[in-house]
Amino acid sequence: MHLNLASFCFVFCFYSQPNNINLYMYYSKALTKMKSVKIVVVGAGVVGFSTAVCIAEVLPFCSVTLLADQFTPDTTSDVAAGILFASEFPEIPLERQRRWFKESFDHLLAIAQSQESSDAGVLLSSGWQIFKDVPADKNPFWSEYVLGFRTMSGRELKRFPNHKFGQAFTTIKCECSTYLPWLENRFIKAGGRIIRKRVSSFEELGPSYDLIVNCCGLGSRSLVGDEEVYPVRGQVLKLQAPWLQHFIRDGDGLTYIYPGTHSVTVGGTRQVGDWRLEVDQGDSEGILERCSQLEPSLSRAQVLGEWVGLRPGRRNPRVERELVLLGGRQVPVVHNYGHGGWGVTLSWGTALDALGLIRSWLCESPPKARL
Repeated sequence: MHLNLASFCFVFCFYSQPNNINLYMYYSKALTKMKSVKIVVVGAGVVGFSTAVCIAEVLPFCSVTLLADQFTPDTTSDVAAGILFASEFPEIPLERQRRWFKESFDHLLAIAQSQESSDAGVLLSSGWQIFKDVPADKNPFWSEYVLGFRTMSGRELKRFPNHKFGQAFTTIKCECSTYLPWLENRFIKAGGRIIRKRVSSFEELGPSYDLIVNCCGLGSRSLVGDEEVYPVRGQVLKLQAPWLQHFIRDGDGLTYIYPGTHSVTVGGTRQVGDWRLEVDQGDSEGILERCSQLEPSLSRAQVLGEWVGLRPGRRNPRVERELVLLGGRQVPVVHNYGHGGWGVTLSWGTALDALGLIRSWLCESPPKARL
């Protein structure tokens, strides 16, 4: 039997001190009060829906609404290649980054190994990351969480004559065009509510909600005035190449080949400060040329489509809470954005962190009536 935090406190006190009527009445009132707590999650990408699902499933005594003006297939997450590994953020404690990665990987691995794998678009993917020069860190922090991580042999590297070092491992590919609808259904089953609406200011939300969760990604630049978040333009192509079974990624992150369920995603670009959403044919030609050098058979693959997305770049992801004065009252805001190109990779881990911040607030500062 699963108990949320308030229920646990109630049951513990009831059974440990059954004659303490004051404790009984206190927690009865607390549970009744918490059932009226209204939480809104703003943003419908993989970070937003992951956070909304975590809240709705773990805190069923809260009313959870997700607001966004864009949903799949029109989110940045839909463009993501969705392969799990990471790079380090400079000012986030490494242990916290480890936890984010591990929790996300374990969550998706459980799905990949379940009957839900196909419906969720989550699958295991094996392949190679190759480097033109030997990297300073041959065993990145995430290497202990993926499956079968090892250094590539000299024989394996022979097929990549311009590269001196490589890593072989099995990770997870999460296809967001399938995963996001699956998360949406899971959220609705947990009692969540979805509204299509553009939010221009948190002032619009203050009168209706007790707590706001900001998962707007790049939209946080205008919504909360965070000039530390910036666009990183990414362009990818989908190819028809069913003969490919293994991913290949150049260590610089600019050239990659990721086989999926129905197509192969090839990329990419990392254009900082570029707001263009139009497909650039020069970029497409460069991607195809670079990827064909790594996998010559791609030169004959059919192009199924081209996509552009703007990653929410930030020196460090922002996963924290603050109090914001809205309509004359202090409203807690939990931020969860700025993941850059690692939104899928870290989505469940940072969602659990955001959930922890919400639970702390519920314990420390019971919601007051909205007047």
